[in-house]
Amino acid sequence: MFKAKLFNQFLATGWLTILLSSPLQATEKQALLNNIKLPQGFTISLFADDVPNARTMALGKGGTVFVGTRSAGKVYALQDKNQDGKADQRYVIATGLNMPNGLAYKDGTLYVAELQRIIRFDNIDQQLSQPPEPSVVYNQFPDTKRHGWKYLRFGPDNKLYTAVGAPCNICLPKQTIFSSLLRLNTDGTDMEILARGIRNTVGFDWQPKTNTLYFTENGRDMLGDDIPPDELNKWTKKGQNFGYPFCHAGELLDPEFGKGKNCKSYSAPEWKFKAHMAPLGIRFYRGQQFPKSYHRQLFVAQHGSWNRAIPHGYRIALLKFKWGKVASEQVFAEGWLGENGKAIGRPVDILELADGSLLVSDDLAGVIYKITYTGK
Repeated sequence: MFKAKLFNQFLATGWLTILLSSPLQATEKQALLNNIKLPQGFTISLFADDVPNARTMALGKGGTVFVGTRSAGKVYALQDKNQDGKADQRYVIATGLNMPNGLAYKDGTLYVAELQRIIRFDNIDQQLSQPPEPSVVYNQFPDTKRHGWKYLRFGPDNKLYTAVGAPCNICLPKQTIFSSLLRLNTDGTDMEILARGIRNTVGFDWQPKTNTLYFTENGRDMLGDDIPPDELNKWTKKGQNFGYPFCHAGELLDPEFGKGKNCKSYSAPEWKFKAHMAPLGIRFYRGQQFPKSYHRQLFVAQHGSWNRAIPHGYRIALLKFKWGKVASEQVFAEGWLGENGKAIGRPVDILELADGSLLVSDDLAGVIYKITYTGK
């Protein structure tokens, strides 16, 4: 059985390069899984191990899992036909797309958010092996790459929600569409800006029962290792402003753009993560498989820091709610940061399956994990 030290030797000998370009071998798979720590009663396995640059996920008909990418330009469809907990069929839905990070599925149609547009694949369930040419839903987004990759979800109102990040680390964009949360109809009409002052969000979900929209936000860089905090924000009304680039996390005026501003003028976060944790995909747990203490609590994929002196993140956190507010943050799954401080994986998104298990995408290792509660 491979231990963490041996796994780090793989990294030192260039194994990571192989990992990113080809499916994992049996020993590599086991080494990766052995490093992940979960609460007692939970197990982790590989749902799919050949999904390079796996990013956000969407659940289709019959349990088909659609997976977007960022740098790979591909969209995948994964099926577990024999119901053994591992995908045994992989389809490539599209190639050559422009950062197809965001996915949403509804009524047989797959929606894909690229850098500058949203496209859709109609009747996709019947055409996985021979996907149709996509139709363009909306094509008026900026083509700026920095923070241009998008998250995409259907809201309770059956509209598509997405966001356009800031085209920089810190700046005041001239185009009002930057740094905003957006909503539009499935035919591309009635696009509206719901909120501004959001540096970059690549993950959101609606709280069960209340249908309140929560989203993560990655704070600015180059202010040191420990500021500003990353955020979990709550959208409650059209026209909200969450402060960027003037105020960060409801408490810190920006040294370049904060002069003459007051943080009280902007919506404060519901929860502050440590700086550079890079919280991305989130998911309120709605299933019945996990113990009751997890019901309606929020799982957060913390992608991990890229410019911190001592790296942190690279884990799945659990935010516990009490009386409608976030009360605490705890580690649910960790081990993607090796003992030598090098990442062996980076969690991106979380998806709940029909049986209540969770899938977690990893864009560094190019795999999809499955987390199951067995009680053993």
